[in-house]
Amino acid sequence: MILGIGQMAATIMILYVSKLNKIIHFPDFDKKIPVKLFPLPLLYVGNHISGLSSTSKLSLPMFTVLRKFTIPLTLLLETIILGKQYSVNIIVSVFAIILGAFIAAGSDLAFNLEGYIFVFLNDIFTAANGVYTKQKMDPKELGKYGVLFYNACFMIVPTLVLSASTGDLRQATEFNQWKNVLFLIQFLLSCFLGFLLMYSTVLCSHYNSPLTTAVVGAIKNVSVAYIGMLVGGDYIFSVLNFVGLNICMAGGLRYSFLTLSSQFKPKPLADEESIPPDLKG
Repeated sequence: MILGIGQMAATIMILYVSKLNKIIHFPDFDKKIPVKLFPLPLLYVGNHISGLSSTSKLSLPMFTVLRKFTIPLTLLLETIILGKQYSVNIIVSVFAIILGAFIAAGSDLAFNLEGYIFVFLNDIFTAANGVYTKQKMDPKELGKYGVLFYNACFMIVPTLVLSASTGDLRQATEFNQWKNVLFLIQFLLSCFLGFLLMYSTVLCSHYNSPLTTAVVGAIKNVSVAYIGMLVGGDYIFSVLNFVGLNICMAGGLRYSFLTLSSQFKPKPLADEESIPPDLKG
């Protein structure tokens, strides 16, 4: 949690200094900002708390499978909130990713009601956060930099209070490595990389869609599993797991292909009857 606070502080500092130097632009603070930002801070807190609670109550394979439901929830919320429509092929690709995740973790599926509730809440908060972030990134609203800056500003104090109540703050202040230069460099680097991660996620949603961001996350997880087969030595091969990973990757690659092909599809030519006679031939 303290690292999260450090990442928020890095976000505020980097964006504010960039704004002062006129490298970027976002709206100055006024009384309308909290209204424009709502409900992002609440979704962020809900996402954080439900995420921490769910990871401690489920096995990693089960957690990974249930987190994939963020993708269809994002698709559903984009349709409801942003009014976006997706083709049947895209929807099939999304459900192929989930099917692959279920098959991959088939041997590790264990029932835990409390864990299920927390992880599904985490899925809802994550999906809603992605979709509302996309909505708030509209230049008429806050823009991508404004969303990052003001969300960090509004969340840093509540997160600090939460860390004090859970004992994280006390543990951090009593940590005996704060005078260790190597540790400080790594901590500050983690804060900066946390900002880069948030910024790249927002950029992905800005230029593509929250659904694409969610699918890219799923492809990344499968890619890590593939790399783990070759490097690290802790991957335990099973036919179900391997088949499931391949279905997951196939669904993700199919989604990527469909999305990219729709972006590069040439615009239809004007109806020939609407072209003036003097321009024909």
